[in-house]
Amino acid sequence: MADIFSDNDTTKLFQLVHMFQRSALLHMGYIPDQQGNKYYDLAEAKEAIDLLSMLQNKTKGNLTDKETQLFRSVISELQLQFTRAPSLKRQFDDDNAASETIRETFANPRDGPVEDLSEDNEEE
Repeated sequence: MADIFSDNDTTKLFQLVHMFQRSALLHMGYIPDQQGNKYYDLAEAKEAIDLLSMLQNKTKGNLTDKETQLFRSVISELQLQFTRAPSLKRQFDDDNAASETIRETFANPRDGPVEDLSEDNEEE
C-alpha cells in the first residue's frame, strides 16, 4: 500500500478504511472469518459503513482527489452490497437446509425419502 499513497499517515488512514470495509463484508456474509464461519449481522455491517461515512465527512478537504475518490468508491460499494446481503443470506440458508437434508438422509437412510421404482403388475 505504501507505493499507492503519498505518505505514511494516508497509508494508515486507508488501513483503517480497509479494516472497516472488511468488518462490514464479514457481517454481511460475503467473506468468512478465519475459521471459515459466515456471519449475518446487518446492524454491525451498517455501523461499519456509517463509521466510514463519518470518517469521510470528517476528513473532507484534507484528502487528495484520488484519496477522496477511493473513499467514495469503498463506501458506495459497501452500500450496494448491503442492499444485496439479505438475498445472499436467504440463499445461504436455503443451501444449508438442502445440505442438512442430504446429511440426514445419509446418516439415517431408513428415515430418508424413498422413491418406489417397482411397477405394479396387476396381471400377475
